[in-house]
Amino acid sequence: MAGARELPPDEVLVQRLRDGDEETFALVLDTWSGGMLRLAMSFVSTKASAEEAVQDTWLGVIRGIGDFEGRSSLKTWVYRILVNTAKARGTKDSRTVPFTSLLPEEEEGPTVEAARFRGPDEQYPGHWAVGQQPRHLHIPEDHVLRGEVREVIAEALEELPPRLRTVITLRDVEGYGSEEVCSLLDISPGNQRVLLHRARAFLRRKLEDYLSGAQDVVAGGNERGLR
Repeated sequence: MAGARELPPDEVLVQRLRDGDEETFALVLDTWSGGMLRLAMSFVSTKASAEEAVQDTWLGVIRGIGDFEGRSSLKTWVYRILVNTAKARGTKDSRTVPFTSLLPEEEEGPTVEAARFRGPDEQYPGHWAVGQQPRHLHIPEDHVLRGEVREVIAEALEELPPRLRTVITLRDVEGYGSEEVCSLLDISPGNQRVLLHRARAFLRRKLEDYLSGAQDVVAGGNERGLR
C-alpha cells in the first residue's frame, strides 16, 4: 500500500510495546487489524462480534506483552491470542465448530465436478474431458486495476465454510506457513492440506467462471466491432 510504513524487527517492536510506545502500537494495530478481522469472521456470527474479538485481542496483547518469550514471531503470538479469543466468542455465539472434528459434508465432496472427467466407458477414463481442462488463469490487467478480481475473490471467501476460509486466509492472505497454521488452529498437517486444497479449488472455480464470462463479453464486443 502506498505510504504504508514498514514494521521494525520483532525485537524492536516488542521492546517498544513493553515501553508503552503509543505510536508503535498504533502502527502495529493499523497494519494487522484488517487481517485479524477477516480471520475472526471465520469463528463468529457477526462482524460486530469479530470486531469485539479483535479489540479483546489487542487488550490481551497489551496485558501480556511482558510475558512474550519470543518462541514464535510476534505476529503469530498475536494471532494465537486472536484465534483463542474468537473461538471463545464463537462458542458463545454457537457458531464455531472444532477444527479437530470430522470434515462436514460440504468439505468431503470432490474438489472438481465429476462431469469434467471422462467416464468409465470412454477412452482414457478419469482423464479430463474435451474442453474441461483447467484453464490458465490469465487475468487481464484492466480487470485487476478495476478491482473486479479482488471483489470476486472476496465474495468467494465469504461463501466458503468457516474452516476452509480460515485456513486459506492464514495461508494465502496472511502468508503463514503450514506448520504455523497447524499450530494456530491445532490441526494435523494432513487436515490442513485437505482444507487448503478444497478452498483453493473453490476459489479457482469462481475465477474460472468469472473469466469465462468476461471473455464472452469481450468476444461479443469484438464481433459487433467487425460488423
